[in-house]
Amino acid sequence: MGTAKELQQLIPSHASQDGDGVKIQRVAGPMLNQWMDPYLMLDELRSDDAADYIGGFPPHPHRGFETITYMIDGKMRHRDHMGNEGLIVSGGVQWMTAGKGVIHSEMPEQEEGLLHGFQLWLNLPAAEKMKPSAYRDIQSEEIPELSNQSGTALRVIAGTIELEGKSAEGPMAGLTTEPVILDLQLTQSSSISLDLPENHNTLVYVFEGDFDQVPHRQMGVFGSGERLNLSSTEGGRALILAGSALKEPVVQHGPFVMNSIEEIHQAINDYQSGVLAD
Repeated sequence: MGTAKELQQLIPSHASQDGDGVKIQRVAGPMLNQWMDPYLMLDELRSDDAADYIGGFPPHPHRGFETITYMIDGKMRHRDHMGNEGLIVSGGVQWMTAGKGVIHSEMPEQEEGLLHGFQLWLNLPAAEKMKPSAYRDIQSEEIPELSNQSGTALRVIAGTIELEGKSAEGPMAGLTTEPVILDLQLTQSSSISLDLPENHNTLVYVFEGDFDQVPHRQMGVFGSGERLNLSSTEGGRALILAGSALKEPVVQHGPFVMNSIEEIHQAINDYQSGVLAD
């Protein structure tokens, strides 16, 4: 069976704003890098009041990491300086590698109704921070799903996972940080046991209901071990994140994440002089 990953810490999310006044719940911060590595930040946007999200995220730059946007409900349109444009609808994912530099926008494609989704920041290793930028739209039907007789459902956005003898590989693979990104739904009085790499940092963010190990809108940080065991008495839904820690210096200034303050200064200068996204 292997050793179980034990819960080490609970990190509460907190209300915040980003973009043009968009209301979000955020799990982030420089002090959390050691726990979240290779992940940098997780934002949840959930509201059925258009005033909370209609301003969206107008054009802004990034350098040095990857952004993953996962829509649960609603529509969000992506545009970037490379000429990419895509509509992310319920169940779909946008995976953008900022690399050397990208300027993009994400704007709601609706004026009413529930908009619910996540943005996740995934760090790039120092050797890849200046790689060419890239963008990929992943539609809902491209994301494999595993289920069992108890009603457990597991969507596999990245990585490879097995559930009761059935295996699925997400559409994103071959990345240095070896990300595993899963959307897990547990029914009442159900449990799950997943094989995950022993030394990968493993995070569980509960966004519906409660898990016995992790309360609603908190992130559980799990230690080393070969298996992640989760259960829910009342039922719940969570994002599961795992990845290979980079263990490199992290220096962040707004939308730029590099390894030194000098590289941050260079990113700012490149953006101000118009060459960041060349």
